[in-house]
Amino acid sequence: MAVYIKSADEIAIMREAGRVVARAHAAMRDAVRPGISTADLDAIAETVIRDHGAIPAFLNYPKRDAPNFPATITASINSELVHGIPSPKRILQEGDIVSLDVGCHYQGFVGDAAFTYAVGEVSTTVKRLLDVTERSLYVGIEASVLPNSIRDVALAVQRYVESQGYSVAREYTGHGVGRAMHEEPEVPNWWSRLAERRGRRNYPLQVGMTYAIEPMVIAGRAETEELEDGWTVLTKDRSLCAHFEHTIAITDGKPVILTLP
Repeated sequence: MAVYIKSADEIAIMREAGRVVARAHAAMRDAVRPGISTADLDAIAETVIRDHGAIPAFLNYPKRDAPNFPATITASINSELVHGIPSPKRILQEGDIVSLDVGCHYQGFVGDAAFTYAVGEVSTTVKRLLDVTERSLYVGIEASVLPNSIRDVALAVQRYVESQGYSVAREYTGHGVGRAMHEEPEVPNWWSRLAERRGRRNYPLQVGMTYAIEPMVIAGRAETEELEDGWTVLTKDRSLCAHFEHTIAITDGKPVILTLP
């Protein structure tokens, strides 16, 4: 598949979609506390999205061999890496971390961002995991400049994360964002010659490319597994993990983050 290059007008609409997503995150961040359920956070995000004239992008998202995703956000707690399903039974506890991912459709385009939040007070070890994961996102953004390629972005994230003693998830990646939630290019958080020989495509960055960088960082080993619900992904060794994501646009200078307030 080809990479869809956006015009300045299209990127402006994506910026508005990104603002809606950022507002949903701000509302959820303010609500994260011990005792709240992930279903409550889901309802908060959906209200913000619809109040701004947008549509939740994750709700009813299809997947082969699994029911359509049933919620507006994914909410992944502690050793859950991504795609956790919100539930009134999932109550946040003091010391948890929760990764909240949300996207929306707005005027034909998508915004997508994820952040991991501490619930109450967490240990310095957990804070370091969150700090390194968030920093790795910005390392990837800083590498998203001409004349670099997707490989340069992936290697920048991988080298930083591994230099800090953590692992990056191998099976899950960032992705192009535009009229659809998932477009080309795939934006991995790691790279190898073997993966390239097996068909991983490396794209040169171009002005007008828009994609989501989303490092998923694991305190233990990189292996993951999926629950029987067909969506929730956990670390295989049940170590803690974190997830940060922004959608960006490539320019002839610094990249523009589209999912800021």
